[in-house]
Order: sequence, then C-alpha cells, then structure tokens
Amino acid sequence: MSDWPGPDELDQPYREPTPLEKNRALAEWLEYQLRQVRGRIRDLEVQEEQARRRREQARAEMLWKIQPQRSNATALLHRGNCTLFNSGGGGFINREDAMVALAEPDIQPCEICRPETELAST
Repeated sequence: MSDWPGPDELDQPYREPTPLEKNRALAEWLEYQLRQVRGRIRDLEVQEEQARRRREQARAEMLWKIQPQRSNATALLHRGNCTLFNSGGGGFINREDAMVALAEPDIQPCEICRPETELAST
C-alpha cells in the first residue's frame, strides 16, 4: 500500500507523521544507505585486488626465474612474468643472479620471453 494520499485525502488537513511512520521512513533510509556503503565496499575490494595484482606483476617483471633441468633438456632462464614456466609464485632471482646464471654453460635463455634482452638493456 502506498504512503501517498489517495484522491479523496488530498483535501484533508496536514497531519504530523506518527512515530511509527517516522521510524519506518528512517529504517528505509538507513537500509538504502547501508546498500550504498556495501556497494562502495565491494568496489573498493575490487580496486584493492586489482592494485595487488598490478604490484605482483610489476615485481615479477623486474625479476627472473630458472626452470630446472629435466632429463636431457637444458635448464632455462625466464623473465619473472613468463607464463611458459610457473615457479609457483616464488623462486625469483635478481638481475645479478640472472646474469651469472646466463653465463653458465648449462643454462639457456627462454626463446619465448628472451630474458637476455632485458638483462642487456639495463
């Protein structure tokens, strides 16, 4: 049922809302505010997660990782963000260690991410 007056009630004099009506209106407004705040919290959580992923990606781009040697295959040096080898989120090495690893005869650069190009340019 609507809170608005019907056609026959328009000529009635104004009356003050009852305490019950006031509290119902307040409850509706508070529920609206709560929905707005919860929506904002969801938006902020998404933003924080995106920022965390960007930080992790930026960190991985500045690091390198070594894919261990398997049977008769050569060990490979990858950029930290190379998706060809997943080290499980860890096992990163810094630039100096990557340069030392690349100088080793039994470690070759990944042909996909080409880590030696970044090592040579920085």
